[in-house]
Amino acid sequence: MTIHSATYSPEDNKIRLYASERLDAETYARVRAAGFIWAPKQELFVAPKWSPAREDLAAELAGEIEPEEMTLAERATAKAERLEALAGKRYAAANTFARRAADLSERFAMGQPILVGHHSERKARKDQDRMNAAQSKAIESERAANFWLYRAEGVEAYANMKNAPRVRAGRIKTLLTELRDWQRDINRAHSALAIWAKMTSDEQIRYALGRMDSRLTFSGWETYSAVDKGELAPAEARARCIASAELTVNGPNRRRWIDHILNRLAFERSMLGDVARYDGELTPVILQAFAREHGAEKPAARVTDPGYFELTSPVPLPLHLADSDYLELSADDWRDLMQSTGYEVPAPVTRRASNKPAPAPLVNPTAEQAEQLQRIWNLYMQAACKAHQTPEPNHVRAITQARYSANSKGDYSPLTTIDIGADGREIRGAWSNYEFKKTGEPIARIRVYTGASGFYKPKAVVHISDKPAKALPIDLDAIEAAAVAALNKGAAA
Repeated sequence: MTIHSATYSPEDNKIRLYASERLDAETYARVRAAGFIWAPKQELFVAPKWSPAREDLAAELAGEIEPEEMTLAERATAKAERLEALAGKRYAAANTFARRAADLSERFAMGQPILVGHHSERKARKDQDRMNAAQSKAIESERAANFWLYRAEGVEAYANMKNAPRVRAGRIKTLLTELRDWQRDINRAHSALAIWAKMTSDEQIRYALGRMDSRLTFSGWETYSAVDKGELAPAEARARCIASAELTVNGPNRRRWIDHILNRLAFERSMLGDVARYDGELTPVILQAFAREHGAEKPAARVTDPGYFELTSPVPLPLHLADSDYLELSADDWRDLMQSTGYEVPAPVTRRASNKPAPAPLVNPTAEQAEQLQRIWNLYMQAACKAHQTPEPNHVRAITQARYSANSKGDYSPLTTIDIGADGREIRGAWSNYEFKKTGEPIARIRVYTGASGFYKPKAVVHISDKPAKALPIDLDAIEAAAVAALNKGAAA
């Protein structure tokens, strides 16, 4: 059989093969194996979803793939007409059977019973059976007619639903999700190539296979197991992982899937109307959200020269945005790129005001104030200890922001923040009579070191040495004088 033509419809994402004569057995097997289904009413083969393999087969058989001339609405109308015609036939059959049953029932209209043993009994019973059969067929035909009318209404409703703006917007979101999924695999492959560029020795390869996430190295447990058992050389395992990552980056099918999704996105957006060009103030946050929606890996944007923005990523950016991991454009060019890719900047969300009180400001005290606050805490600890307890003074820790950040994560980290009140003491909370109460109102938050504190040793005040310092909103001189006076008074007593 010779394929007359092949078409593709972006509305339903289907490829159709129109045949001019019956397919030979080999071609039919190939078409069926590719997922094409014969539609007898339309006299064509249809693939339920586009794929590179189906597109290649259709192009091979038809020479080229043309746009489908019949729209989804027209196809639904034609199908609805066929179903309505079928329903009409069933209604006609129902009327015919009903009239036949009515004619046969005339014999029993006056209530004449069947005379058992009479010569008319046999014919009467046959007429009764024919009447009951005609009535049953009339009911069945009417039910079938109603079913086909219901199907016809459903076909039209489905076509209208598929073309509804809300449903089309949902398809756009789904396509963007698929785009990010395909691009995410490419991003991971680039990360894997970067990892294997550094891991070259046998020891490093064993470490990467056994300790690192296999999704980042494009390896699996079987690869590590083979290397660990000596069945596979580390260099060969590294080469296999690199080959797998390179196939993901440079494989033709993955790029074709991404191009296909981009084309479908362009079609769906065109059906919704032109995307408005963003005329508001452009910020790095907007550009990062735009790049992230199109599959960029951890995009970072910043202002370079006045009116210019730079977008970078640890791996190459998606090819429909740039051909490297770096892109710098003017604000107007960024707006044009967002419009051409159909990106609309989301409207700012108005957040509901919280009923919770605003947290106290985080303050990095000056070195002098940190030392003074530490002396006050040492005095408080000395006054709190009894005669048989030995207080231990603590001292200020001056560290960098990087060191603080590296050691302040988690519930058991030695560096953390606390709230302090007007008296310089830490604000604590506890449950009392089923109510959570605090020991005071916080006026500031400061960073502290808890690694060297204990029962008789206060926390250590932290001063960030490479960040601007700010004065604490309390009178430390008065607090220190009061603490010294209270300590001396207690000692005299």
